[in-house]
Amino acid sequence: MSSPETKMKKHHPSTPQPNPTPSLPDELLTSCIARLSRLYYPTLSLVSKTFRSLLASPELYKARSLSSRTESCLYLCLESSTDSRWFTLCRKPDQNKDDVSKKKKKSTSYVLSKLPSLLSPPPPAVFSGLVSVGSDIYSIRSSSNVSVLDCRFHTWRKAPSLPAELMTLSACVVDEKIHVAGIHGASLKNASKVFDTRTQTWEHVLPIPCLTRPGALNMRSVGIGGKPHVATEEGVVCYNSQEGKWELGQAKMGSFWFSDSYCEIENVLYSVCDGKLRWYDSDVNVWRHVEGLVGLPKFLPGVSVRLCDYGGKMAVVWDENVLSSGEKMIWCAEIALERRKICEMWGEVEWIDHVLTVPIGYYIVKALAATV
Repeated sequence: MSSPETKMKKHHPSTPQPNPTPSLPDELLTSCIARLSRLYYPTLSLVSKTFRSLLASPELYKARSLSSRTESCLYLCLESSTDSRWFTLCRKPDQNKDDVSKKKKKSTSYVLSKLPSLLSPPPPAVFSGLVSVGSDIYSIRSSSNVSVLDCRFHTWRKAPSLPAELMTLSACVVDEKIHVAGIHGASLKNASKVFDTRTQTWEHVLPIPCLTRPGALNMRSVGIGGKPHVATEEGVVCYNSQEGKWELGQAKMGSFWFSDSYCEIENVLYSVCDGKLRWYDSDVNVWRHVEGLVGLPKFLPGVSVRLCDYGGKMAVVWDENVLSSGEKMIWCAEIALERRKICEMWGEVEWIDHVLTVPIGYYIVKALAATV
């Protein structure tokens, strides 16, 4: 026999509770997420399958472009003797700018997040063959293979192969064209090729006549003043695309050629020398130290340092071996740059973070920024 309480429950059903997370139309979610910084996307991908699907949708990046929300996103390539790993900078979910401002020590709000499982394993990479164009990172190898990391969806695809196999090469970007200088393996003669990323075709460029000694294997390339510059131990040359010829560049610029610690930002060349950050442009025609940089350490010999144009600011990435644990700490800093007078460049360190810990066998290949 039913009790009075049971009867009351039957005649007076409980009021349905509202859903604390009501579903939203995909179009509205896409519009909202498109307005967020990409620094938060790795965290958002953990929310649900729906969020992961939206974060990997072409519609999201179309919305970001239409709403002028594209931004520079930092990527880092690490390698060991067995594999390559790619990471992107993101914000920790439990931190915000107010929390960071209250801390006296270095910030801990940034971290490098490993890219999700890719459709194919990342190809081997070399510093001088990695360049970024828009939302793509190109990996060009001396075997002539060219792979492209689409930083919107974190997938790899193949691009047209380099027309010739090169023993060594160095690449830079000018006006969405990738300029590749290198040395043929058989003849040890120099070669120069250009890849138009808009048409996805290779163009032939005259060999570099100024490099007279066969087999000048160590070379570094950088785009300055709208021209690709190639530096070797013999000097600096630049390509004049309007006249279709190579010209001698400013010799003093070339002291960066022996290093992987350099980058170009707004036609100013930066590099690390003797543990300090320095700069050069064609107007000054002399290398000078960047002033300020309060909080940035002096880099000791043996420390790998990589510089990157990070949306007009500079990203500095370096490593620190922890021998007691057999691990390597990866550090990152973001620096705002300001030109004062013609001969002064000042840098303000906006944040420094320990962003990743990896086995000591890994080394930093390169840091790049893609526009996504």
